Amino acid sequence: METGKKLVVLLAVVMMMGIESSRALSLCKMSDAGLEACKPYVTQDAPNTAAPSAQCCKALAGADLQCLCGYKGSPMLKAFGIDPDLALALPAKCNPPIAVPCS
Repeated sequence: METGKKLVVLLAVVMMMGIESSRALSLCKMSDAGLEACKPYVTQDAPNTAAPSAQCCKALAGADLQCLCGYKGSPMLKAFGIDPDLALALPAKCNPPIAVPCS
């Protein structure tokens, strides 16, 4: 099962990095469009420190945040330029803030 989760993370990260895919993927109830909308706010070189876009917050509001929490320690995220700390802080920047159930 651990290998399966890593594969899902890898596929989602590849998709988020803009590699075209013939069919849409989703991760924890976030569509590829939702992941793409949030990408500028979670990369290590994120120049966009402002509040996330309405599209990103809408995607987060419909996401399974508990599921997303399961990927916070994944080394694959850092390998693809995604900062887990920025990702975990993102829902709180939405208006209204979205509670993240990570412990």
